[in-house]
Amino acid sequence: MKLDGMTALVTGGGRGIGQAISRRLAAEGAHVVVHYGANQEAAQATATSIRQAGGRADILGATLGGHDIEQDAAALWAGFDAISDRLDVLVNNAGIADGRGTIDDVEFDSLARLLAVNTLAPFFVTKLALPRISDGGRIVNVSTHLTRGAAQPDLIGYAMTKGAIDVFTATLGKQLGERGITVNAVAPGVVDTDMNAAWLDHARDMVAMQSPLGRVAQPSDIGDVVAFLASDDSRWVTGQHIDTSGGALL
Repeated sequence: MKLDGMTALVTGGGRGIGQAISRRLAAEGAHVVVHYGANQEAAQATATSIRQAGGRADILGATLGGHDIEQDAAALWAGFDAISDRLDVLVNNAGIADGRGTIDDVEFDSLARLLAVNTLAPFFVTKLALPRISDGGRIVNVSTHLTRGAAQPDLIGYAMTKGAIDVFTATLGKQLGERGITVNAVAPGVVDTDMNAAWLDHARDMVAMQSPLGRVAQPSDIGDVVAFLASDDSRWVTGQHIDTSGGALL
């Protein structure tokens, strides 16, 4: 129960990696606020499973990366403030991977949408979190292993948005150190989630071969690393990009 008495907000916390993070933080004793953008049913199911396991969870619906990004972030925190008066852990997990294509194919609207959800939204969510988060708190951003080296050409837009998150992580870690707040990024490879199910079923063996560990990542593989970064065990780690791809880039 390394997070006993703490409160955590997980954006996009109802599905896939976010769901695994929410469940693991709750298992460590945190009161988890499970944010969702559109899928209230998934967020409610996640919160229910946490409560059934003896944990504490609430759900919070808010659009992120819409037409008014700053207002979206303000609405998120207004909703959070109605649930809890403390914040110890912020996990910026919500993101999209839409708009695949090379530089020849990506249209402006598609790239703008990626940037809004994956980069600008976590920036302003975090900005408004800073007056709320406790000294000694934890911020964990979900990046991707694709920011190390060249990404697949048809993922150039997605990788760019996450490259910005890596810079954001390191710079904010330097700024917030005086408050004892650590800021780190986890960087998954391909993870076995419902978002990837359609194509992964046909490419599972190929993806497994990318890791020397010889399998495809499960959401809990990422959730467990986030739980470490959220705990006091990680107190001497900040500003880092933590590769959680199972060594896919080795």
